Amino acid sequence: MKIDEVKRNAFAMPLTSPAFPPGPYRFINREYLIITYRTDPAALERVVPEPLKIAAPHVKYEFIRMPDSSGFGDYTESGQVIPITYNGTPGGYVHSMFLDDEAPIAGGREIWGFPKKLANVSFKVETDTLVGTLDYGRIRVATGTMGYKYRTLDAAAIARAVVEPGFLLKIVPNPDCSPRICELVRYYLENVTVKGAWTGPAGIELAQHALAPLAELPVLEVVSAAHFVADLTLGLGEVVHDYLK
Repeated sequence: MKIDEVKRNAFAMPLTSPAFPPGPYRFINREYLIITYRTDPAALERVVPEPLKIAAPHVKYEFIRMPDSSGFGDYTESGQVIPITYNGTPGGYVHSMFLDDEAPIAGGREIWGFPKKLANVSFKVETDTLVGTLDYGRIRVATGTMGYKYRTLDAAAIARAVVEPGFLLKIVPNPDCSPRICELVRYYLENVTVKGAWTGPAGIELAQHALAPLAELPVLEVVSAAHFVADLTLGLGEVVHDYLK
């Protein structure tokens, strides 16, 4: 293989059989359960990187079903997003993500810097309750519940929240494990159509785990909950801050 062939084909690992195709990526019938809870402000200060600023002492705990995802297939995801501002603009800092599919783990980490790790996630309706669970190995580390479609939410308001920018800390090491890339990346969800949105009584429980430290942002009070279904596109990102310069 010639040098120009390597440069032309090298967009992902492995070179000869990438784990995912080039984006952007379209999601159909992407289903969310987002439970917003109040947490310890000091705990947020320990994990939110400058130049982001904490907007409120809140965490959005998410369970997401993605049954039809171009390039990534069918998978389920769970994790924490922290409301922040960047240069005065509201957005969300993605603090943790756990999912059950290699392609979006590889793509998310390599392209944008999504903090994805392999785990077992379930998101389904059990009788009258919407239930999300996250198991790291055989250990249950998160359980979220909401009364199923108790009240309708304004779909337009949900869509406005969804298109706020997301922020990620992308880290790629040198072969000696020193950082080769350490950047703050901004991305957007685009072409969003919210097909339905609901709320109801909700609860969230997090357990201590050394390798899935969700409980380091402790649940002090549930603030709100939203369940919605949407079609959307995950757009490609941009670097807004280089920590190595």
